[in-house]
Amino acid sequence: METELVVNEIFGPTVQGEGRSMGRRCAFLRLGGCNLSCTWCDTPYTWDWTGAGDSGVAYDPRKELHRRSVREVAEELLAFGVGLIVISGGEPLGQQNRLIPLVELLTARGLEIEIETNGTHAPDPALVAAKVRFNVSPKLAHSGDSVERRIVPSALRSLAVTEGTTFKFVCRNTDDLDEVGALVEEFTLGSVWIMPKGQTGAEISRHMAGLADAVIARGWNLTTRLHTLLWGDTRGV
Repeated sequence: METELVVNEIFGPTVQGEGRSMGRRCAFLRLGGCNLSCTWCDTPYTWDWTGAGDSGVAYDPRKELHRRSVREVAEELLAFGVGLIVISGGEPLGQQNRLIPLVELLTARGLEIEIETNGTHAPDPALVAAKVRFNVSPKLAHSGDSVERRIVPSALRSLAVTEGTTFKFVCRNTDDLDEVGALVEEFTLGSVWIMPKGQTGAEISRHMAGLADAVIARGWNLTTRLHTLLWGDTRGV
């Protein structure tokens, strides 16, 4: 039987909106399902079937999730004619065994792959061997998830020693930076990026202004959410 992925949406060409590749032309593969339930999640339509998030909206998995073959997904992504594919979610590493053949198909065609992950799954050696870049976003206490759910020490340690990994933290204010600092020290995390919490341009700008000086002083990197500044909360761009 051909390998299938549980897909939420595929779209492009667009730009990567966050982190080290911000502004790069790319296409997105957004997978369904997540093992966390952040109250402020900006993609609740990939997992929130009960209305648990801040929006209070209960999404219908029959409309949001689609089983698609790896071959079909690869063909659609290749048709965008971009050099970078971003695999996001939800939590894409929840399907990482099924992702391996897709990643191998795409990298064989010369594409770069970034996987956005919450850091609760150790990466499969096959993905590491394929030179996937992992953009890891461990969740802080303000996500609403318990520390036991959102911080998996073995997974973070594995990702921390994987070449090319970056760590991106969603923060509201400088108090959150102390929590980030503790995680950075405990798990020896390198290439740290701080991203302001926000789903509107005004909220992002307000939080970024309050964070910038302290982030720079700590020697970390700062990223905005370019896609939100450009297109708001519009899906599929």
